[in-house]
Amino acid sequence: MLPDPASATSRPFGAVLTAMATPFTADGALDVAAAQALAVRLVDEGNDGLVVAGTTGESPTLAEHEHDTLLAAVVEAVGDRAHLVAGCGNNDTDHTLRRARAAEKTGVHGLLVVTPYYNKPPQEGLYRHFTAAADATDLPVMLYDIPGRTGTAVASETLVRLAEHPRIVAVKDAKDDLFASAAVMAATAGGLAYYSGSDQINLAHLAQGAAGIVSVVAHVAAPQYARMVAAVDSGDLATARSLNAQLVPAVTAIMTRAQGAVMVKAALELTGAIPNRHVRLPLVEATDEQVAHLADDLRGASLL
Repeated sequence: MLPDPASATSRPFGAVLTAMATPFTADGALDVAAAQALAVRLVDEGNDGLVVAGTTGESPTLAEHEHDTLLAAVVEAVGDRAHLVAGCGNNDTDHTLRRARAAEKTGVHGLLVVTPYYNKPPQEGLYRHFTAAADATDLPVMLYDIPGRTGTAVASETLVRLAEHPRIVAVKDAKDDLFASAAVMAATAGGLAYYSGSDQINLAHLAQGAAGIVSVVAHVAAPQYARMVAAVDSGDLATARSLNAQLVPAVTAIMTRAQGAVMVKAALELTGAIPNRHVRLPLVEATDEQVAHLADDLRGASLL
């Protein structure tokens, strides 16, 4: 059985987590069978955790019943083999609390709560929002700090305050400020597990003490990332750097050339992991030209 994530302090949600894409059918409906098959494949390939219905899962386009159906389906497929973290945050605190409680009922192991977007709340508002979400259920919480999408960064001082909450145990850091993350790690003395939320700097985050990664590229590179984490753990930075260098073409292709959810679905279609690369508007699927470049890059990373 999977260990209780709340009982683990160093890696409360595992080490290698994929921010899982949400498959859709040709007519745009939620493809539950494909989601379960993808979850099984990701865990089989080396992920010990999945973030479901997050940014890469196109959560803003999922209806509430689709959120619940997707979470329950992934729990059924791999809930005894991997840490499952449900994306449940948005820019409305009351709605976030409702989503958190609904997610808990599906059997997930933790919650990913993003910084409220568009509102641009002050730091006190962020503190109250996150603590309210953590108080709403008995599940451990991973904060999601991604100011490039939300418009608001979680200040280091606020993160240190939030780390005092017994159920706020981790942060997915997509702020891309390595010094700020190092400062919070030092100030919280390991009480707030850091997970790299930017594939471009996974190795840098791991080297400075991050617990693990929440990755998009791990859809196609989980074994490599698992080996990278193990190499850093053992102090073998030469191997970690070699693996990182191997993955640069894939990270470039998926994370920098278009949009992550769009390109990773194209990568999953190329590798046969999902039946199509459909996304929901306002996203648009990768073009044939983009897919051709992507295939070249994946071959360059020895992933195709």
